[in-house]
Order: sequence, then C-alpha cells, then structure tokens
Amino acid sequence: MRKAIFQKFIQVVVAVLVLSSAIFYIAASSALLKNSRYDMMFTLRTLDGILDYSNDLEEEVDQLEEAVSSNHSRFTIIRTDGSVAADTERVDEKSLDNHLTREEVKEAIEEGEGYSRRYSDTQKKNMLYVAIPSESTDYILRMAIPYTGMSEYLVLLLPAVWLSFLVAIVYCALTADKFSQSITRPLKEISQEMLKVNGDYTDLSFETYQYPEINIIAETTTKMSKNVKDYLNQIEIERHIRQEFFSNASHELKTPITSVQGYAELLENGIVQDENQKMDFIRRIKKEAMNMTNIINDILMISKLETKEAEVVKSDVRMSIILDEILDSIKPLADSHQVTIHAECKPVCIHANGQQMTELLGNLLTNAVKYNKPGGQVWVTITGQDKNLIIRVKDNGMGIPQESIGRIFQRFYRVDKGRSKKQGGTGLGLSIVKHIVNFYHGTITVRSRLDAGTEFLINIPMEEKM
Repeated sequence: MRKAIFQKFIQVVVAVLVLSSAIFYIAASSALLKNSRYDMMFTLRTLDGILDYSNDLEEEVDQLEEAVSSNHSRFTIIRTDGSVAADTERVDEKSLDNHLTREEVKEAIEEGEGYSRRYSDTQKKNMLYVAIPSESTDYILRMAIPYTGMSEYLVLLLPAVWLSFLVAIVYCALTADKFSQSITRPLKEISQEMLKVNGDYTDLSFETYQYPEINIIAETTTKMSKNVKDYLNQIEIERHIRQEFFSNASHELKTPITSVQGYAELLENGIVQDENQKMDFIRRIKKEAMNMTNIINDILMISKLETKEAEVVKSDVRMSIILDEILDSIKPLADSHQVTIHAECKPVCIHANGQQMTELLGNLLTNAVKYNKPGGQVWVTITGQDKNLIIRVKDNGMGIPQESIGRIFQRFYRVDKGRSKKQGGTGLGLSIVKHIVNFYHGTITVRSRLDAGTEFLINIPMEEKM
C-alpha cells in the first residue's frame, strides 16, 4: 500500500508539472505575441506620424533602413491597389505579388489593423506581420519582424525547467514518502493490535490518529470486537440454557415415566389383586401419561413459535369471550386456593389466533391463582389503547425475588422448586406466554415484590405487522 501511494503521488505530481509547464508555455507565447504586436503597432503609428508622404517615399524609407535593419525588421508602404510603393528590402517592387491578398493587409483595410504569422519566401524565415492604414494618406503601412515565439527562449529556459522539475520531484518524493508512512503506520498498528487479541475481544486499544477516517476504522474495529465478545457471551448463555433445558426436560419426563413404569410392573406381576387399587393405578398411569403429553405439546408449541413455523389461523377474537371461558375453567382451582378473581374487560377485539390468546391469558391467571396465598386476590384488566391490546394481571400473592425476574420466562425455570412441584404444571407456562407475545410483536413487563404480589403488563399491537 505504501508503494502504491508513493507511486500515485509521484504520478500526480509529474502530471501536474507537465500540465502547468504546457499552460505556462501557451500563456507566455500568447503574451509575447500580444506584446510584439503592440510594439509593432506603436512603431507603425510613430512612423506614420513622421513620414512626409509628399516627398519621394523610397528616399523616406531609405532613411529608415538603418534603424529597422538593426533588428532584422522590414518596413513596407503599400498602395490601396496592393502594389508596393516603398520597401526597406532592396527588391524590385514589380517582382512582388499584389499585397491585397495578404491576410494582414486585408484585416488592416477592413478592421483598421491586422496581423499574421507565416514563412517568408523573401526572408527565408518565419515572420510576424503587422499592418495599419495611414491616418493621413491612402497608403497602408506594414512592418515585419522575424518571429519564432517562445521557441527561441526554450534553450535558455530548458535548464531552469529541468532544475525546477528535479527539485519539485525530489521534494514531492520526500513528502509522498512521509505521507504514505502517516497512513500505513496507523493501519499496521491497528493490525498488530488485532493480532494481540488472542481470543479476548475486549483488550483492543488504539491511539488517536491525525486522520479521522483511520480513527473511524479503529473505533469500528473496537466496536466489532465488543460485539463479537457479546455475541460469544450470548452463545455461551444460550448453550447453558439449552443444556439446562435438556436437563430439565429429561427430569420432567423421567419422573412420570418412572411412575408409569412402576405402576405397570405392579399390575404386570399380579401383586395387586384388589380391583379398586388396580383402577387407581390405571388412573395414575393415565394422569402421568397426560402430564407427559402436556409437556411435549408445550415444548412443541414453543419450538414452533420460536421458528415461526406455527401454522396460525387468525380471526377476529373478542377478548371478553376468551376471559369468560378461562374464568369458568379455573374457578374450581381458585376456590380450592381460596383466591378471589376480579375481572374487567372492555369490548375489545383483536385479529389473532383464539387458542393462542387462551393459552396466554390462561397461563397468567393460573399462575396468579396457584402462587397466591389463602384469601388472596387476583385482578385482570383487558383494554384497548392506541390500537394496542393491553392485558394487566395482578395478584397480592407471594411475589418473585428480584434476582429471579429475569429468568422466569425460561423453560422449566421455577422460583421455588418445592412449591412448584406441589402446585403441579409443566414449568413452561410463562415461557409460552413470552413466545406468544413475541409472535405478535408485543411487549411484556413484570413488577414484583416478595410477599406483596406480582403484576404482568402485556402490550400487543391490534394491527398486524408485516
């Protein structure tokens, strides 16, 4: 990269030097031509003022010959018919062409002054011609000088040009080298710092460099390293959760399987002869089988909600009907726990799956009843606000410790494992609630205090998001 920057820098400098030299040459040539024309015009107007056109013009011109010959100039007086009246060159005027065809003469007649550059067959060199009409007579005065433009100065200027080129290139080479170092050094430092990471993505530290763009690279690299660290931490957390889930799932399934196996062996061996006891064993086997079925169904529901594979049939669901059905189904549970439920539901309707809304509300109310105190109360309120469905379930039960609130939505997590076992259930209720809320792009918040109660607040958009 450093070599590429150096080469590009030198290429740009050389291109600029060549271009500026060309522009200088063109500008200087134009200025030289303009000044030469101006001087020749001034000389012609001066001669026009001092010539005595009443005398013999050839004698008048002869007197000027010494003055104009000093710089190899040529002075010519031309009649309006194009013939030469007098010339400082000793040539036969009859042998000369008609001068009306000359460009400078035509311009002088038409515009008051004229000039041209061309090779002179007479002088055998390139000449600059300037012509003006006389202000006092009908003659046209023309002056010509040898003119090569800037070419004659190139030999003098070339050493200075080459020297300036050399100085400029040397200076630019040193500047380019320093500039390339100022860019590549921070990049090398950044790469070397990244190589020191060795798996710990939070140890990166960079200096503040002179170029904001490189500072952006350093800051972005630091942010990326932190994101990688966070991502790895998240992967580790998810791995731990999966490991805990499989452990819990195995444990939850192993208990009913062991019970079923034990009861089945007793029946198979014929140890139990009492028909009533046999029927009791069969009922317990069915109950444990039902528990396993419920666990598996809940796990499958969570998996489908997580992967968005659930084939959900949606319709307009009236939440008051859902609430009434749930209250009827959990009334025996509430009575057995001596818990009073207070319900208030505004006439609100949401486009959703009725079974999922039943699962969501049913799990919240069941938990509020199960984990309450005798004589406790539960308040459930359902309203609509700003095109959102608001569900609030509050109880004055035992509450949840603050350190456990962040984990209550994990599968099989139980705050009080002993009490939870006694209360029954799959341990997946709140996890299902969380996944249903996420499925509808909603939010759920929890507030709780030990021995004071718990409140769940759910906010679900009633307009389906694409």
